[in-house]
Amino acid sequence: AKTEIARSRPTRAMLARQVLTSALRSSRRRLRGTSGAKASLCTIPEAAKKAAEQAKDYRDAHSVQPEEAKAEAASASTSEVDSLEGIIGRNVVQGQDKEEMMRILYGGSPTPLPGVDKAAEKAKSMGMDFAAYKVPALEEQSRAPRLVRIAAIQNTIAAETSLPVLEQRNALYDKIEQMVNVAAMAGANVLCLQECWTGPFFFCTREKQPWMEFAESASKGDSFHFISELARKHRMVIVSPILERDDHKKTIWNTAVVVDQNGRYMGKHRKNHIPRVGDFNESTYYMEGDTGHPVFDTIYGKIGINICYGRHHPLNWMMFGLNGAEIVFNPSATVGKLSEPLWPIEARNAAIANHYFAVAINRVGTEVFPNEFTSGDGGPAKKAFGHFYGSSYVAAPDGSRTPGLSRVDDGVLITEVDLNMCQQVRDKWLFNQTARFDMYAEALEDYMDPDFEPQTIR
Repeated sequence: AKTEIARSRPTRAMLARQVLTSALRSSRRRLRGTSGAKASLCTIPEAAKKAAEQAKDYRDAHSVQPEEAKAEAASASTSEVDSLEGIIGRNVVQGQDKEEMMRILYGGSPTPLPGVDKAAEKAKSMGMDFAAYKVPALEEQSRAPRLVRIAAIQNTIAAETSLPVLEQRNALYDKIEQMVNVAAMAGANVLCLQECWTGPFFFCTREKQPWMEFAESASKGDSFHFISELARKHRMVIVSPILERDDHKKTIWNTAVVVDQNGRYMGKHRKNHIPRVGDFNESTYYMEGDTGHPVFDTIYGKIGINICYGRHHPLNWMMFGLNGAEIVFNPSATVGKLSEPLWPIEARNAAIANHYFAVAINRVGTEVFPNEFTSGDGGPAKKAFGHFYGSSYVAAPDGSRTPGLSRVDDGVLITEVDLNMCQQVRDKWLFNQTARFDMYAEALEDYMDPDFEPQTIR
């Protein structure tokens, strides 16, 4: 199901279809000017004509043309390797050596999840990566298995960044709806999308317009209604990371919205740690979150969301565990030159240290923007952030992990886990019992004192 990244940028014909689709689907949220606002009344032909004219005017006004952007993105993406697992598969001998390698690197060879052939075929027909595994726990005498199917979705953007905001967003709605449907075919119970999935990761540009138009209400915005419909349809808990506009405080946040299996808004978590490294100029748009470390008690288990840069902070992971999380999602957007050596390690370390399942999700593809921007490294101005390398995976409390999804393709990862493993591993290793939280709490309190002196012996 792995293909070249040519589909990461739509053809002109595809763009035309997307414009018409955006106009014609007025019965399904498509012709809204802003979150919650109804479209002006017009006939379907009039709406289609208006959308097409708007798209042409917007493209003409920007410096990057679709073919230029498409060529730059395709060139960058096709130079990338498909996946670490692909390299291993092509170069490592089979048999006992491979088994030992998988034991050491991944905690064992992954166990395929049966009964998902139709979902795999559908994913293949859409040109995206699909993988499904199961992570069994020990059989217990007093507790029945608590089986949950986790879905992680990684995706490229679906339209040029030079197109109107609504057209970009609606194209992503169409793509995500199809990908969620594939996950549902594979029996997914709880699903998480990538960081700020409703648009391109434009924070590198430091531009406010038109990008701030992607911001919306967490509980009343268009994406909430869109996700709510999918959650209710598939009886699935969905974590939807968005750019939030708080109309009460008049502030912007990087937020993950949790929607339950009935389509009900359960709550939200705002990103705790904001990067100030490389082209991650996110503090131009929003600051550190104010929601703490909430854990959502869903019918499928207790879940937390450690958004992107928070994965570099062990105490951030720890607090979700102390609050009782059994699954912690890490929706991210990160590029190869900066973080890829860290990526396979951090979520896995968190799963081990905190006795829960950690789900690392990264967007994929190369996104090209209309205007050049500069970095803080003295390098030349550019229009592309870099390559988002996907490689989404699930790590278990026992230290095992699934192979990663593709580095270049859209993908759906399904992992069936038994949540009983969380307690089983906690009982085995006794990390909570041997922890010295009282000692750490006292030491941290001392550290926050302006007169703190390090405990250094000379």
